[in-house]
Amino acid sequence: MTAAAATTIKARQRPGDRIFSSATVIAGSLILAVLAAVAIFLLVESLPAFVAAPSDFSGDVTNFWSYVGPLVFGTIYSAILALLMAVPVAIGIALFISHFAPRKLAQGLGYLVDLLAAVPSVVFGLWGIGVLAPLVQPFYSNLVDWFGWFTLLEGPVSGTGRTIFTVAIVLAVMILPIITAICREIFLQTPLLHQEAALALGATRWEMIKMAVLPFGLPGIISASMLGLGRALGETMAVAMVLSPSPQVIFQLITSQNSTTIAANIALNFPESHGVGVNILLATGLVLFVVTLLVNMLARVIINSRKAFSGAN
Repeated sequence: MTAAAATTIKARQRPGDRIFSSATVIAGSLILAVLAAVAIFLLVESLPAFVAAPSDFSGDVTNFWSYVGPLVFGTIYSAILALLMAVPVAIGIALFISHFAPRKLAQGLGYLVDLLAAVPSVVFGLWGIGVLAPLVQPFYSNLVDWFGWFTLLEGPVSGTGRTIFTVAIVLAVMILPIITAICREIFLQTPLLHQEAALALGATRWEMIKMAVLPFGLPGIISASMLGLGRALGETMAVAMVLSPSPQVIFQLITSQNSTTIAANIALNFPESHGVGVNILLATGLVLFVVTLLVNMLARVIINSRKAFSGAN
């Protein structure tokens, strides 16, 4: 080994590089510190709720887990329903913007999608109460008449239209711009070589999308869906304004009483809570924190298992 080979030459690091490197490390560490602080706070404040007496709960609830069970069900149920409605529509809009619409029309639609994401949730709640619920109530009555034999569509139908299905529609509209915007950017990043190769082999535009665009964008679609699901899981005002809550597990979609969500339950009950009641609500917040964390971890596992494309242009 020569002396030249044994000598390690290190590039001189400029002050700007050191500052930027330190800033990124601090920023990343700050995120972890804030997340850990929130988790510790919720855990410490939730301990009294886990051993609370039955008299500390409202209704016929005997312990914390029987109290939070219907809330977890309502939270996941409404979010899944919203996701099932929003994802196909979002993918269709994103594909239209990225591969079918003329450039000027695509720019206008993209701007409208981004603008829809900026609408406050309370506006969606007012729209759900004043416009959507009265509009869909006659349709709910027809559904009970036609498909009342199906468990999810059993009556009695709500006279106001304020049901879990209406909440799911509102949540779907709320998460639609998030999923659409991410899917649009992912589809635009599809390698041109993949698209041109499919077209050169005689594929139609739709066949090219099935063979090149959708497989390439699948991890991005999953990520966008999980972000939308996280928004739906934590939504508060729209759900609290539209839904008629009930402390039960109810699968029916269009009845007047439905399982409420954790976030809406906290928003409605926190101003009047005191003592152990505050700890109980914070404990439900801890459960929502864990549910959201598990959803994101599951999404990360799915994305890591779907690395079929290198993304090279």
